[in-house]
Amino acid sequence: MTGTAIVVGGGIGGLASAVALAEAGWGATVLERAHRLGEVGAGVALTPNAVAALGGLGLDGDAVAAMGPRTWAAGTWDAHGRSILRLPDDPAADADTALRGVHRARLHGALLERARALGVDVVTDARVTSVDAGGPVAPARVQHADRAGSEVEREADLVVGADGVRSAVRAALFPDHLPAYSGFSSWRAVVPGLSAEPSLRQYWGARAEFGSMLVSDGATYWYGYVAMPEGTRLDDEHAAAVERFAGWAPEVQHVIAATPPGAVIRHDVHHLPGGLPRYVRGRVVMVGDAAHATLPTMGQGAATALEDGVCVGRIVAAGVASGQSLGAALAAYDAARRPRCRALARASVVSGRFGSHLGPRWQGVRNALMRRTPASAVTRGTRAVMGWTPPALP
Repeated sequence: MTGTAIVVGGGIGGLASAVALAEAGWGATVLERAHRLGEVGAGVALTPNAVAALGGLGLDGDAVAAMGPRTWAAGTWDAHGRSILRLPDDPAADADTALRGVHRARLHGALLERARALGVDVVTDARVTSVDAGGPVAPARVQHADRAGSEVEREADLVVGADGVRSAVRAALFPDHLPAYSGFSSWRAVVPGLSAEPSLRQYWGARAEFGSMLVSDGATYWYGYVAMPEGTRLDDEHAAAVERFAGWAPEVQHVIAATPPGAVIRHDVHHLPGGLPRYVRGRVVMVGDAAHATLPTMGQGAATALEDGVCVGRIVAAGVASGQSLGAALAAYDAARRPRCRALARASVVSGRFGSHLGPRWQGVRNALMRRTPASAVTRGTRAVMGWTPPALP
């Protein structure tokens, strides 16, 4: 048996879910609030688990290779450019540090192309106004405003809440679970024509972090994650970033200085402490930041959204197709995803406290401890995160 699904949100998690549903033979419609689908001018480091998830969505090695160059996590430096943790320089020699540097727009475009090739209907200018989770017999219902402002009601066997940290689906079904400000804001930019250090490098300073990597042969992505009051308004984001990272390592200052001012964007970082108490309500399943928005300190936001999408197809849709009840399939999804994502959220908090969230007083102690830590211990610790593979089809 197959069914129909409405996916609320046309970002990475929503498109991944729609692709996985379509691959399982379900009819899927994506509702996206924005007028045009797309992603901001930023990069993402595709970790091995993210690449495995893309494979589970039918995007093979060649498709992933076309998204961006192969790179690796090189380690961590202090604000002055002194190494505090070096990881192996050869990504082929250590799969735990191997990455793909990808522009988010390229990843999003590949998922959108795959979804459309599978017959997924994508509706833009669709602002969701209400959600009825349905029940064992009753279908789920979603109301949304269309481009003209008229209300449209749709029903389906399944609704996927994939509409991000400020999810309308979560607000309707889990109104007591609100995102919280992390205390940090993040500058991001992609610099065309700049081929800086090819590996992913991160620098830790007092309540701040800088990172950069290649996302194509001629473009470098960087981010600057810094403590800042929520809602801070700056007249010139580029000038503010230059000032905030003045005195940091020369390579950090060089990348920021080489950035066209108009390429710099910034957003306050919100997360969902603890995540939702369950990822399922009625016939609604929650994925990505709508379910478990975490701090960015583990770099797993896009990867877990992709994992969630694969599991919507392989656990829920394929489970129903093989004879399971929808309720049992949804319970299996929750059991598979919630413990992993909660563990990653906890690890992100710990990583932040020890890393970019640490104040000036403890920088030297932290750096000395890290210099004594064998790189092999760090890479072993990543395997529980990076070693995820898609579940087998039922």
